[in-house]
Amino acid sequence: VQLQASGGGLVQDGGSLRLSCVVRGRAASTYAMGWFRQAPGREREFVAAISRNGDNTNYADSVKGRFTISRDNAKNAVYLQMNSLKPEDTALYYCAADICYSSTCPRVAGYDYWGRGTQVTVSS
Repeated sequence: VQLQASGGGLVQDGGSLRLSCVVRGRAASTYAMGWFRQAPGREREFVAAISRNGDNTNYADSVKGRFTISRDNAKNAVYLQMNSLKPEDTALYYCAADICYSSTCPRVAGYDYWGRGTQVTVSS
């Protein structure tokens, strides 16, 4: 399976961006999906995740109320709407797919497939 993320860019403090991730090679509905990010010099961190059917979501505390994860399985796509962006949101954002079928889904770690990432830069 291949994951292709897009939608990153340069935005001012307080602005918005919408990231997209297209799943290729297998139906997106097979996977719980997540977004992660990594800033220079820092560890990769969990941002948001969504269950296979979209009924359940999970967010990092740092983005709750500002970011929204969603999916359209008919389009094999997952989205991350990012509002009220802050300079500390600057990072390379990755989408990931998780073969997760338990009640603990969506998870914050243990993902099976990763995309290459899209850069988000928030200027102050």
